[in-house]
This record gives sequence, C-alpha cells and structure tokens, in this order.
Amino acid sequence: MIQFTKDKLTVKVFENRALMGETVATAVANSINKLMAEQPFVNIIFGAAPSQNDFFAALLKKDVDFTRINAFHMDEYLNLDADAPQGFGNFLKKYLFGLAPFRTVNYINGNATDYTTECLRYSNLLKDLPTDIVCLGIGENTHLAFNDPHVANVDDPFFVKRVDLDQQCRKQQVNDGCFKTIDEVPTHALTLTLPALLKAPIAFCTVPTEKKAKAVYHTLNEEISDNFPSTLLRNHPNAVLFLDDQSSTQISF
Repeated sequence: MIQFTKDKLTVKVFENRALMGETVATAVANSINKLMAEQPFVNIIFGAAPSQNDFFAALLKKDVDFTRINAFHMDEYLNLDADAPQGFGNFLKKYLFGLAPFRTVNYINGNATDYTTECLRYSNLLKDLPTDIVCLGIGENTHLAFNDPHVANVDDPFFVKRVDLDQQCRKQQVNDGCFKTIDEVPTHALTLTLPALLKAPIAFCTVPTEKKAKAVYHTLNEEISDNFPSTLLRNHPNAVLFLDDQSSTQISF
C-alpha cells in the first residue's frame, strides 16, 4: 500500500481491488465501533454503485453491531419502476441493507408524487439523525452522488434536491452494466447535495477500476471547486480516498 496526502485528503493506493475493499471495511468498522463507545447510534450515508461491492461484502463480515446503525443512501432515480434492480435503494437492499439488521434503513422515494415534499422529508431525516460517516464513490465526471458539475453547488442551501443528469453521468450507468443503453437511463434524480455529504465528520471514498482513473486524476490535480465536485474532498478535515491498481494509473505518487 502506498499512502500520501493531497491538501487535507489522505490517499491510499492498493495493489488490487479486493485488498482495497477489505481495508475500507476495516477502517469503516473501526470508526463505527469507536463512535459506538461514545454514543448510542451511528448514522451512515452509503453510496450505491458496483464500485462499492467489495467494501459492502467485507463490511458485512466485520464485528459491527448493525442494530445501532441508522442507514441512508445518497441518491435515487426519479420515476423508475419501484422494483427495478437499477434503483439505488433496491441495489443497496440487495448488497447491504437487506443483509444486516440495521436499526433503520431510510430510503429515498423516487416515485413520490411530489418530489419537493420528498426532498423535504429526507432532509428532515438527515437533520434529525446527523450524519456521522459518509461512504461514497466518485463518478466518471467527478460527481459526488448525483451532483454532476453543472448542478453541483458547494454552498447549496438545500440538503436534498431534484437534478437532471448530464450525458457522461448517464453513460456511466451503461458502462457500469446497470442499463443496456443510455436511452434506458433516467434523466432526473433526487440527490443529497454537496453540503449534506461533506458535513459528515468522517468520509471514506472508495474508487476502483480503470474507468475511474481520469476522474481520480482530476480529483487530485484540478483546482478545488464544484466544477470538479470530487476535488472538494481535498478540503474535508477527515476524508480518505481508497484506490486500487487500476484507478490510480494516471496519478504520480
């Protein structure tokens, strides 16, 4: 493992994806257990993407009291079939939420009849149960959650909002194997905003595969701004970026 820092961001590079996922899970479990020694419950936001699967599988094997964890997710498509496997709530239920006895699992409803009301409902949940840890990835266009560059706002006044998805973001969903064609990918979603994500005291960012190498390069080399949303991790006081041998190919360290 190679470790270095960029601004405030700690970066760890591993020789393969499996080792990366195991190390992320150990770090998250240690943070959970430390917090549980000080407070009754831990509130965690999880990202939903195939990039997180190694981490999820390893976390489920850790000695963690899931009955004391309130779980959230960070985005959801609008108007996708309620049982569609591409839905982020459904994805997380399959790979994490449905496999451990969480205290609560708080799903975003992408089929709500009034998305403004749904944004407010979920925002209030996040405020009632302030985030302790966020576990996220980085998009191919450097988005965090569905904060694509054209809608990202580091000073966003909202915690959850409706957004349209840019072309690169929608193409990523095809690249990840979630949809067969870009025409199947929804054009709009609800997302936690940058302030909602970055206010978490602890952030673990897991980014494997060669498809993310260019985004990793931008994350570490572009000027910090919401033009490249993931660069904002470099301002976070307690964030770690975990990379594998493929996602780290375009950076020097």
